[in-house]
This record gives sequence, structure tokens and C-alpha cells, in this order.
Amino acid sequence: MVLLQSLLDTVSGWLTFGLSLLVPGVVASVCWLPFLLAKRLRALFRSLPPTESLAPSYALSGIGASLPFVVGTLVVLATVDTAGRGGAVRLSKPLFTMSLLLFGAYTAGLPVIGVLGLPRAGIDWDPTGYGASTWLVLAGGGAWYALLFAVPLALASIVAALPGGY
Repeated sequence: MVLLQSLLDTVSGWLTFGLSLLVPGVVASVCWLPFLLAKRLRALFRSLPPTESLAPSYALSGIGASLPFVVGTLVVLATVDTAGRGGAVRLSKPLFTMSLLLFGAYTAGLPVIGVLGLPRAGIDWDPTGYGASTWLVLAGGGAWYALLFAVPLALASIVAALPGGY
């Protein structure tokens, strides 16, 4: 009985960890769905490997793009000493800094990767020719996706910095 309980606890722990990595990406992907109204973004996901199909590529990209925020948050929580008085306040700055840096990276990085990186890697995806509007759509999409994570994390860091260290 003890062995079975130990095994179930281990499996439950790994399942919880796996879900904590996947669920934020699934939620963000659902919130990002309106961007798929743009024909060029549908073309982007249709041309991405390994599936070169819209739905699987979109799901993999959405979940994969959430991992820096999720893993970064877990790293901040694991490395910041929150024991004792003012522990939550010590958590505030690294959490806010991480969310701000990742927001900037997504907003600036997604257009650079999409317009400069992918075509050089042999993935020609934009039927409109990689113009200024493509840069804007990708920057807006990157900013929106990052805001889905950065806003709650920034609010949590502000609350953690309040007097009393909630």
C-alpha cells in the first residue's frame, strides 16, 4: 500500500508539473486566436515545421512561447529567498524585471524572427512580401501574447511590494 501511494504521489507530482507548464500556453493560445484572422499569420503557422499544418503548429507555438514566462517565474520563485520578514518584497523586483524583459523580447523579437530569421532559414511564409504591415502585425501579436503573461506577473510583483508583503 505504501509503495502504491508513493508511486501515485510521484505520478501526481509530475502530472501537476506538466500541467503547470502546458496550461498557461493553452490559455494564452486561446486568447491569441483573434490574430489568426490575419491571412499572413495563418500562412505563417501553415509553413512552420514540424507539421506544416495550421492547428498543430499553432498549438505547439503557443505552448512553446509560454515556456519562458512559466519557467522564468518558477526560477524566480525557486531562487529568491522569501523566508522571514519582507520575503515577498524581495520577490517583487526579480518578478517585475523578468516580465518586463520578456515583454520587450517578445514585442521586438517576434518581428525579427518572423521577417528576417524564418525566410533565411528557408521558410518563406508571407504572401504579402514582408512589408511594414507584417512587422506591425508580428509586433502587435508579440506584444499581446507577452501582455497576457506580463500584466498578471507585474501586478503580482506590485502586490508583493506593498507594505506588509502580501
